[in-house]
Amino acid sequence: MSQSNVVFAGSRNATREDLFARAEEIAADLSKRAPELDREGRPPLGEIVKLKNAGLLNALHAAQVGGGSLDWVDGLRLVRILARGESSIGQLLGYHYVNSQYVYWAFEEARAQELGNKTVANSLYWGAAVNPRDPGLVLTRRGNGYVLNGRKSFSTAAHVSDYINANAALDDRIVGFAVPTNRAGYKANDDWDNFGQRLSDSGSVEFHDFPVYEEDLDRAATVGGEAPVLATFNTPLIQLVFVNFYLGTAEGALREAVDYVRSTTRPWVTSGVERASDDPYILERVGEFTAALKASAALADSAAATVQEALAGGSRATARERGEAAAEAYAAKVHATHVSLDITSRVFELTGARSTAEKYRFDRFWRNVRTHTLHDPVFYKAKEVGEFVLNDRIPEVSLYS
Repeated sequence: MSQSNVVFAGSRNATREDLFARAEEIAADLSKRAPELDREGRPPLGEIVKLKNAGLLNALHAAQVGGGSLDWVDGLRLVRILARGESSIGQLLGYHYVNSQYVYWAFEEARAQELGNKTVANSLYWGAAVNPRDPGLVLTRRGNGYVLNGRKSFSTAAHVSDYINANAALDDRIVGFAVPTNRAGYKANDDWDNFGQRLSDSGSVEFHDFPVYEEDLDRAATVGGEAPVLATFNTPLIQLVFVNFYLGTAEGALREAVDYVRSTTRPWVTSGVERASDDPYILERVGEFTAALKASAALADSAAATVQEALAGGSRATARERGEAAAEAYAAKVHATHVSLDITSRVFELTGARSTAEKYRFDRFWRNVRTHTLHDPVFYKAKEVGEFVLNDRIPEVSLYS
């Protein structure tokens, strides 16, 4: 738990140029340290502090409260930049963006502004414990409030979160709420040992008589019924976070492979060239990989702009508008999944056998993408896109679609 009342230097009112420059700088530093960070696989407490100091956590908040006022297209580009250096850090930034912005869509305006102002003033990191396939949390009424008990098997940013969005069973329904992690009864476990996204801090969390108050509950929980359309935009946006850190990971893999070819790879004996960088087959693959990444990034940016436009309707946004935007996001998800898995596994065709040495850990790019692309099956995303195109059915609203 990293709750802090410190106002981090440089975190308020950073310009767009500042934010992109700082993201590039952090990504370059992460790239240098990534093999060792991956080897250790510890919760990235120091890396989150760097994001706070750079103002990156506040990039999407309004300038009036000290944020950067970036839109989602730019915010997701920042995710992509960071993922070039270290995939998990890109993921964590994107998750924070969705979770911290969700309060503006799910809570009454006064409470949302209160939480947003607090987030910016203290550079708080927002995580979540909402896995719908793991309904392990129960809210029980006690006194003037509630207590939360149970366990979630996966909670990305378990140790580094200052606040989390969560959901739990209350009587006969599921309710949502937002709570700080520094309350008594919160326990983040050190049990994330997957072979990829090793810095994503995605272990289990437990709640033991954790206090929850009425003010913590979101709008749907307090008034009953379904969440407003606006609050359902978190799903297409989190899917676009996936898209962008997959692509950033693949861009990082290709960048490191190109550097290795220039400095280390030897030309094949029958190539007829003196430098590996002049090998026609290496050149062809670099060109193909680059073209695929540029196409997928353009699709990602286009989908982000579509979702941003629908989201701009605020409380007037309709289910149809949300569904059409979601279909664009899911098409980008399908494409980015295939492109990133292909490139991160095939960059070794450029670098050669010696590049598989453990000291380089070039396999981390593929391991990271392979691990997270299993989050929700991509063929279901392709099916949703097909349903929209062929049968004019918008994706069903859920935490996965």
